[in-house]
Amino acid sequence: MSCFETIGYGYSKHLSEDIATWFINKYVPRHKFYVRIVHKGLKREHSFGFCDFVDQAYRPRVFVIEVQSKLPYELYAKTLLHEFVHLKQWLQGTLRMKSGKMYFEGESVEKYEYMDQPHEVEAYGAEDRLYEEFMKEVYDVPAEKLEQFGYTEA
Repeated sequence: MSCFETIGYGYSKHLSEDIATWFINKYVPRHKFYVRIVHKGLKREHSFGFCDFVDQAYRPRVFVIEVQSKLPYELYAKTLLHEFVHLKQWLQGTLRMKSGKMYFEGESVEKYEYMDQPHEVEAYGAEDRLYEEFMKEVYDVPAEKLEQFGYTEA
């Protein structure tokens, strides 16, 4: 059984929980893991989000996803989904850490610029599709109707 918790400030707890529940049930239902979703200021890091493991590097099962607080809702949702793609990559073993270096599908990612790293290409490429799926399957509306559910800009 997997579980998650959300903590921090400047985010919609309901939206965060809806996204986490949907993604876990749809994309990683058989994996057993724990993830803490932390909402905090990440502006100094020049990032909207991070996903990292906090236990062993081999087959990690305890994760922290950090998301910048007070993001507009659509950007927030896409960022959280992006980080969940990385969590899935870790769980499935396509993203690995070996001898202090990160590998995606057996290839070192260090030789690439950030936006060209294959695990990032996959995560960025999935954001819009996952957002559309999430909005349709959870709220039964097109993605642009998020504010219909009381979600307004943070």
